[in-house]
Amino acid sequence: MPKTYRLFISHSWKYGDAYDKMIKFLDEQGISYYDHSVPQGDPIHTNGTDRQLREAIDAKIKGCSGVIILAGVYSSYSKWINEEIKISRDYGKSIIAVEPWASEKTSAVVKSAADRIVGWNGKSLANAIRELF
Repeated sequence: MPKTYRLFISHSWKYGDAYDKMIKFLDEQGISYYDHSVPQGDPIHTNGTDRQLREAIDAKIKGCSGVIILAGVYSSYSKWINEEIKISRDYGKSIIAVEPWASEKTSAVVKSAADRIVGWNGKSLANAIRELF
């Protein structure tokens, strides 16, 4: 029976297409996983306080096998990425940074926090998950 990974996939719903592509990578590579990400439809995104969102993220990361963060340049300016990195470190969770395809600028914040940096392809992501988580 294949291992099921419990993944927290960090993302901004403003850039939901990148999240969707990472999900597609996982599915195409045959990774069995449970998505610990805070769902887009969760009202905490739009109606909750920062504290409530932080608590929800903390609970999701606490129970996951590892964290995947897209290392796009927008990540450097997101307070939530920084919180997710801090929470991940507090729980000793490994972080995989995924560099967006054909991007010339990436987030130094995310890459310096990462245990592994992979390119924008499913095979690299799947291999890193299997090795780290």
